[in-house]
Amino acid sequence: MVVLLAILSALAVVVLFGALVFYLIQIISALESIGGDTPRGYSSRSSYLSKIAFGVRAIEQQTGHLGPEVTRLNESLEAAAGGLRSIDDHLGRTIEAASRQEGA
Repeated sequence: MVVLLAILSALAVVVLFGALVFYLIQIISALESIGGDTPRGYSSRSSYLSKIAFGVRAIEQQTGHLGPEVTRLNESLEAAAGGLRSIDDHLGRTIEAASRQEGA
């Protein structure tokens, strides 16, 4: 009985490792279809991963100049906010003066 259980356990381990190898091979083939060519082999076929990397680099190049412009825009908006606060203060005083004139 003990020998039979040992054989069944060994068989279960072999089946487990067989399934593991099978699914790892499936995962590797799926990743190769996404990642494309190996670094050693250069072919004309482009991978999805290289296309994505090319697009990200293009976006980086096209948006690289936005940083300094945003800083300048923020400074202008802060100045505009100060002017709007001043207008708000003046309007508040105008409303107070108009309400005092109505009451007089």
